[in-house]
Amino acid sequence: MSTSPIIELNNARIFQRDNLVLNNVDLAVRPGEFIYLVGRTGTGKSSLMGTLYGDLPLTQGEGHVCGFDLHTLKRGQIPFLRRKLGIVFQDFQLLTDRTVNENLEFVMKATGWTDAKRIDQRIQEVLEKVGLGNKGYKLPHELSGGEQQRVSIARALVNDPELILADEPTGNLDPETTGEIVDLLYSISLSTGTDGQPARAVIMATHDYTHMKKLNARVVRCQDGKLLEMAAAGAV
Repeated sequence: MSTSPIIELNNARIFQRDNLVLNNVDLAVRPGEFIYLVGRTGTGKSSLMGTLYGDLPLTQGEGHVCGFDLHTLKRGQIPFLRRKLGIVFQDFQLLTDRTVNENLEFVMKATGWTDAKRIDQRIQEVLEKVGLGNKGYKLPHELSGGEQQRVSIARALVNDPELILADEPTGNLDPETTGEIVDLLYSISLSTGTDGQPARAVIMATHDYTHMKKLNARVVRCQDGKLLEMAAAGAV
């Protein structure tokens, strides 16, 4: 596994407005890792995620994500950071009046894609990767919840990101579908680049401890204002 971290936080202090949420955060994440981010509601999971993708500023401590320095990150740099990572939300955040293909096309054009043929090709690639190769013509309301979340994962993959941040992606799904989405995200963390090396990492914030036990994955917990490293999920 590559020794160069995709994420590196050192003595970072995570704020939500003026409130200190997490103190003295140290975290290194490398390509090929699948990490569960756990903790009770209000303990800082979403704030940590928001800091990683540039929604919340990092004003104290050191932080690097996908080659960007979070401490000196300017507003104009945030779109370039987000081209290097994909975000998956609990509520899907799909455009309800557009087909699956049009949802993906919208994001791609917004992030600089211009070649129509290449756009169509990439859309088909990512839809097949998430098991929806024949659903591109569907509107979101014609899909199940699990299928809608697969579309949002496909959307997160279109720019071939180094990092996927999944914030409670199974919160609105039934147990069976939850298992399928977790397995899909885990398989994405195992994918390799053209050099055969791990290509990306996945951080999944979750309350679902049942499915965690099935994977031997790293676990970090937000608790009492700290980010704590836990025993691996699924470890014997």
